[in-house]
Amino acid sequence: MDPAGPAAEAINTIWWVMLAGAMAIFLFVAALLLLAFRRGEAGEASVRWWIIGGGLVFPGTVLTALLVYALVTGEQLLPTDERSPLQVAAHSSQYEWIFTQPAAGGGAIRTRNVLHIPAGRPVDVALTTSDVIHSFWVPRLAGKLDAIPGHRNVLRIEASEPGTYSGMCAEYCGIGHSGHVFRVIAHDAAGWVQFQSGEGA
Repeated sequence: MDPAGPAAEAINTIWWVMLAGAMAIFLFVAALLLLAFRRGEAGEASVRWWIIGGGLVFPGTVLTALLVYALVTGEQLLPTDERSPLQVAAHSSQYEWIFTQPAAGGGAIRTRNVLHIPAGRPVDVALTTSDVIHSFWVPRLAGKLDAIPGHRNVLRIEASEPGTYSGMCAEYCGIGHSGHVFRVIAHDAAGWVQFQSGEGA
């Protein structure tokens, strides 16, 4: 509920739109229920109208609109090649995350349980695992995606502003699951240059 990146902001908006739609259906059904307890007899045509219009047409229309909205908005969360995203490999195991990304002068920088990214730039995180299913989740930056043995899944994250963001494994992965956490540090331009040079790793 406190988004700090485009993907998290889109997910937050979807949540509020879904809540509004659910509340509209709930209030409409509650109103129908109250009307049902009113004294007096309704004619057969009136009952048919309430069942078809209120019980089928209204919720069907709202749910269809919510589905279309969620699909269109969700499609925008998928990784694309726009704005030259940074490529990061995230390998998970019980109970740590190893992040590998290119260094400025060639080679690679590896960090344990701390992911460094530039603020204001998309980052494609390639998720792999060597043991069980884990789930990569930084709530303020993006949705979550599973790391599955034998597969490579890619999640796009982006931080709008420099800062430190908490991440976690969102899939129960064993007795150490509660401690399977990591941090994402989003750097400003100067901090990112310093990290890539190896001084901030």
